[in-house]
Amino acid sequence: MNTPDAQRPRAGSDILRTALRRNVGAMAWGTVLMGLYQAGETAFPIALGLIVEHTMRDRSLDALGVSVAALAVIITTVSLSWRFGMRILQKANTTEAHRWRVRVAGCGLQPVARDVDLKSGEVLTIATEDADQTADIIEVVPLLISSLVAVLIAALALGLADVRLGLLVIVGTVAILSVLSVMSKRIGSSTREQQARVARAGAKVADLITGLRPLHGFGGNHAAFRSYRGVSTEAKRQSVIVARVSGVYAGTALALNAVLAAAVTLTAGWLAFRGRINIGELVMAVGLAQFIMEPLKLFSEMPKYVMIARASAERMALVLTAPPVTTPGAERPGRGGDLEVDCVRHGALRKVRFRVRAGEFVAVAAYQPRAAADLAAVLALNVPPDAYEGTVRIGGRDLADLTVEGVREHLLVNPYDGEIFAGTLRSNIDPSGTSSTVAAAVEASMLTDVVALHREGLDYAVRDRGANLSGGQRQRLSLARALAADTDVLVLRDPTTAVDAVTEQLIARGVAKLRRDRTTLVITSSPALLDAADRVLVLDEGVITAEDTHRNLLATDEAYCLAVTR
Repeated sequence: MNTPDAQRPRAGSDILRTALRRNVGAMAWGTVLMGLYQAGETAFPIALGLIVEHTMRDRSLDALGVSVAALAVIITTVSLSWRFGMRILQKANTTEAHRWRVRVAGCGLQPVARDVDLKSGEVLTIATEDADQTADIIEVVPLLISSLVAVLIAALALGLADVRLGLLVIVGTVAILSVLSVMSKRIGSSTREQQARVARAGAKVADLITGLRPLHGFGGNHAAFRSYRGVSTEAKRQSVIVARVSGVYAGTALALNAVLAAAVTLTAGWLAFRGRINIGELVMAVGLAQFIMEPLKLFSEMPKYVMIARASAERMALVLTAPPVTTPGAERPGRGGDLEVDCVRHGALRKVRFRVRAGEFVAVAAYQPRAAADLAAVLALNVPPDAYEGTVRIGGRDLADLTVEGVREHLLVNPYDGEIFAGTLRSNIDPSGTSSTVAAAVEASMLTDVVALHREGLDYAVRDRGANLSGGQRQRLSLARALAADTDVLVLRDPTTAVDAVTEQLIARGVAKLRRDRTTLVITSSPALLDAADRVLVLDEGVITAEDTHRNLLATDEAYCLAVTR
């Protein structure tokens, strides 16, 4: 796959435009229906005013019946337009939020990492809260337009009664929006900072949950708690600031709206007292003054929601616009090829050079754990090819020239701390449900006792992170998953550190048997796995210092004997 995505948005404003553009139809219908709702709401006090005027003038039961029927039509229009308008807008909102969640999650799960300084917890927050708040723009625009419709209808109706009332509504609305638009900018900047701090707190707690067992092991849980409390306190302080700013904004909006409504009511009363408007128009003006507070409140809140949506869109852009840390090639490796590491220098590795021929089982005895970790990281593509010296070849082709998908299909590096997911034993071993070697992988990894222990067998439910499994069971489950993938080249790093010596012997024989004629590299200090290998490479101080069978090295190399015997 050649990332980058040519259609990826470039900034927060582009994300908002994209969201608006692909929901034009839903927003148009939503705007029409919400406009009908607001028009019906506005028509209600107008109708009341006309009813009062005609009733006092004509005193006719027929006119009263027509008026009641007109009110019934207005109420029905208000009810149905609100119901169906909000249904359309909320469906579009939810669908758009889902699209952005999938988009952000897809970026996080791409095989080529993106060059963005965000932790997994922050990406999670962006994919949930920020995606939802960005999609709110789908509702904000129609509600903004429909509120404007209500204000204009009210201004027009009052203007027909007396032009001064109509001008008062228009001038007051413009003044209110001018004040609130300035205040909304403060909300936008404060919200961006709040979202960033909440995301950092989420990332911290995700890290702590991941490392909870080792933290308890060396007594670091109290220090970790203090660290999280500090980050969480910062997020709380910023949330309080945002709440305070939002409260001031809401209070100011309400006060200004109330002042405008009072001004309209008092002006209408003064005009009625002077005989400029009749009683029906006075009733209409008072009713509209009370009603107009709702669309004005909604109208005045829109700038705030727009700023929040924009702040969230800009945070999503951090992930969506981040370039990949490396640009993968376009070639694909040939099947059954060998694995060659040629003068690789990275971290603790100092010009490491070796070759694993196709179908060979080779073990690497790394005296320094750091060197083992660095070698596994290079082979797993966790380190971009241009970030280290030397070359890694698969089937005679440079790793840098291959597509990431091709490498993943051909080469599997099973991580030292393989993740266990909530589900079943079977879904953890064969997530895609397509492997034909599940039974053989279970047997080779000695997971058979775990399967036999439970009545459900492979359908036994596994909790998140394997919470209901022991350390050895989790490790064997991870090994079974790697073996069931049945890739041409398999790299295992310390796959038996949590099992007893007898089980380790059985696993070593099972892996050697299952992987016969398949290329396998095991980075380990396990005597059983070293003995099962065709040959052993000794990795010391970042270079390969010896190469032979396990038993020959035991007989001739004292340092090797001290390092691997238990």
